[in-house]
Amino acid sequence: MKKITLILCSLSFIPALAQEHFSGISTSKRVGILNGNNNPSEFANLGSRFEVQLFGASVNASSNKVGFSDLLNGSDVEELMFAGDKPVNFTTNAELALPGFAFKALGWGFAVTSGAHITANVIEVNSDLGRALVGNEDVNASTAASIINDSGNQRINATTWGEIGFSAARKIYGNDKHQFNAGITLKLLFPGSYANFGASNFSGTIDNSLGTPYLSGASANLNVAYSGSLGESFTDASDYTSSVFGNLKGMATDIGFDYQLKSGSSYKLKVGLAIKNMGSMTFKSDDNQSTNYALTIPNAAPGNPGLDLNEFNDAESLSDVEAILLSHPGYLTEESQSTDFKVKLPTVLNLYADYNIISKLNVTLFLQQKVNKDQENDQVASQNIFSITPRVNLSFFEAFVPVSFNEISGTTAGFGLRLAGFYLGSNSVLTAIGDGKQADAYFGYRFGFL
Repeated sequence: MKKITLILCSLSFIPALAQEHFSGISTSKRVGILNGNNNPSEFANLGSRFEVQLFGASVNASSNKVGFSDLLNGSDVEELMFAGDKPVNFTTNAELALPGFAFKALGWGFAVTSGAHITANVIEVNSDLGRALVGNEDVNASTAASIINDSGNQRINATTWGEIGFSAARKIYGNDKHQFNAGITLKLLFPGSYANFGASNFSGTIDNSLGTPYLSGASANLNVAYSGSLGESFTDASDYTSSVFGNLKGMATDIGFDYQLKSGSSYKLKVGLAIKNMGSMTFKSDDNQSTNYALTIPNAAPGNPGLDLNEFNDAESLSDVEAILLSHPGYLTEESQSTDFKVKLPTVLNLYADYNIISKLNVTLFLQQKVNKDQENDQVASQNIFSITPRVNLSFFEAFVPVSFNEISGTTAGFGLRLAGFYLGSNSVLTAIGDGKQADAYFGYRFGFL
């Protein structure tokens, strides 16, 4: 478990591996495929008759405790991550915008797109339990017992999947002053790999009076699920990238609308609304497993202090963790098991408004609100985000400064630019070197013609 936890900590700050992906460029006044991925109705607003997306990558890591500057200063990540009483939350995720093509014809906008997703999360993990599992020195030196009573669901989760989208959008009303568009995207989902360890209604006592952290008097409802390469190991970056695209086993839908208050050939105000990722995917293979257990560890007694948490130090996968618990008779009681299981995509509501202040200067407000609860074991996690982005648009050149308020990492500020078809940016480059708890970047290239 120590290896699993620490690899997730380190993945959280891989600069090559973002949650409001492509912030700034996805609401650009120069409408392209990224705008359509944000809201399918935007395909009716394509800036060119034909649009080609060659590639794009957006990568993000957010934490509620560890800042990027802490890493630069050589601080102990374990100590910072599990310090204090506040539960630990962090996420690292990547979105790859693979080749896509969009075009306008007969008053419609159409697109065929492709993409891949990698995400790993630690959700509401108790700090006392985390310190004991990673062998924190403060725990090893302490003789005080920690009593844990947590009614939530503590999760370690990772998911990879690919998708191919088919989009259509059309103007449903328009005149010289107003325009309404609607659009829809149907996605084919290709689940790659998955792992989830959830411990809900966890209670117990961690005692280090013998020099080793023992867990006793414990109970919880556990979910242990894994599929693909993540069922074998968590400890190598290749575990996350080796099987992003699996077989076709799921579908999802995006639906969106936008309204424009026209001003000449452009607009004074554009407001958009979209519901994204309504759907799920099924993990189905011979090495799949999703098991629900009841955990029961007796109270400490002479000669039986409980479960030695150091046993998890060398665990490299959730199957290793499961095997260690099963090696202690009576600790786990199987309640249900399945080799095929569904996982829900992170359904979110996107709402944005882009206002033209003066010629060439716009400001965009963007809200992402998740619909489902991250603590559900079959749910891919997401964040609630609000951002304000002033931008300068000179047709071939665009520059913007996104300022975001994120559920996990707090306030971030970044910078981005577009030069013709090439774009580059970050949601957090201006705050990462200070006390910022998010690090991310994105880049890519697309072009339009006719």
